Amino acid sequence: MSNIVTRFPPSPTGYLHVGGARTALFNWLYARHMNGRFVLRIEDTDIKRSTQASVDAIFEALEWLGIDWDEGPFFQTKRFDVYQTYVQKLLDSGNAYYCTCSQEKIDTMRKEAMAGGGKPKYDGTCRYKGLAKTANAVIRFKAPATGTTIVKDIIKGNVVFQNSEQDDFIICRSDGTPTYNFVVVVDDITMGINTVIRGDDHLNNTPRQIMLYNALESSLPAFGHVPMVLGKDRTRLSKRHGAMSVTAYRDMGYLPDALINYLVRLGWSYGDQEFFSRDELIEKFTLENIGKSPGIFDQEKLLALNADHIKAAPPEKLSTHLLPFLSERGCLAEKGDFINSVIKTLNTRSKTLIDMAEGALFYFQEEVLYEEKAAKKFLTPASLEVLNQLIDQLKPLESFNENSLENAFKRVMETNGLKLGIIAQPVRVALTGKTVSPGIFEIIKALGKKRVISRLQNAVQLIKNRKD
Repeated sequence: MSNIVTRFPPSPTGYLHVGGARTALFNWLYARHMNGRFVLRIEDTDIKRSTQASVDAIFEALEWLGIDWDEGPFFQTKRFDVYQTYVQKLLDSGNAYYCTCSQEKIDTMRKEAMAGGGKPKYDGTCRYKGLAKTANAVIRFKAPATGTTIVKDIIKGNVVFQNSEQDDFIICRSDGTPTYNFVVVVDDITMGINTVIRGDDHLNNTPRQIMLYNALESSLPAFGHVPMVLGKDRTRLSKRHGAMSVTAYRDMGYLPDALINYLVRLGWSYGDQEFFSRDELIEKFTLENIGKSPGIFDQEKLLALNADHIKAAPPEKLSTHLLPFLSERGCLAEKGDFINSVIKTLNTRSKTLIDMAEGALFYFQEEVLYEEKAAKKFLTPASLEVLNQLIDQLKPLESFNENSLENAFKRVMETNGLKLGIIAQPVRVALTGKTVSPGIFEIIKALGKKRVISRLQNAVQLIKNRKD
């Protein structure tokens, strides 16, 4: 199929969760892989539950993930005139009719059908009455009563539905508002959607939609119903499994590329490869590699993959995501060489951006905040001479490269007959306030000459004040 057009149609009744994000990704990746178009549509016909806050949250999540759209966003509530035109087409062609059956009467017929071992469905009372429009009339689709409807599913294969199990479903309510299955078909026809990738919880809607396509004499899109995402206990994904909003993962310090990588792998594979860049996913994504088994959401695997993406990301790119976390912690940081050098010391030690931000705090402190136990143990009179000698060795250095720093430390070690570990810990505490940190030479290079000498001098003064 040429000129692929996919779509993502969220309902703005809450945040964008991971299952919805995966559906968006599959459609977006396929469109990008095929050099096609990706359409964003907001299905807001549930007026009572739809909110602007939810619309904004969906946009925010998609933009953070980097899922851009070529057309839209379209809002169903602004397209009622289009739907009315298509309702009239079905009425004029005899594929729809007015129904005045009360809800009580419909409830009764459904109960009777169930009592007789049948499905609880509308029995077609008004199907051949030729009723005119009235205030309380709904419009029903005249569904084929015999034969079968076959869903030719890209992922599941052919799925056969008996038409006798369908009923004449409502396409327009008495207040004039159209129903879900109808507007979805009209939208997809008028927007040129030719590939529909969605969760398999929508599979039972598909035969009704195919009937509508046929009645409107429109060609069918390709359908692909993706297995659901489940928790580790293989039950439907919920908050206890990690089914939070996409932006919650952002706020927990996950990278968008890591979340994209993980969500796509929940149901899609490319050999044994686990780690994918965004460009690799676009290059390799095909519908044929979507599996038939449910994806199992595992928070620990996501965390491990996030750590891998943090390690792999260029510091210049990572800094964009890190800066808000530093700002939240009162650090006046900005993009540039300093933060890039800081990131290089922490990217192999951080599973999340929160880890990285917490680990980076000492770099941005005007005055080092010493851990009490660390200062008592290592900033002692015994380390005073070593720190002073190191200051003397560092001051004349024109550059803080690995070779010059190692030589400076060697000279102090040789003068005092000490090993590096004995010298490094007092220096580490002087520079960071802690006993655990990135490598000592990494820290020194990142901090730079001015900060290093200033912090060493402050540590020397602290020791002298204690002696006095």
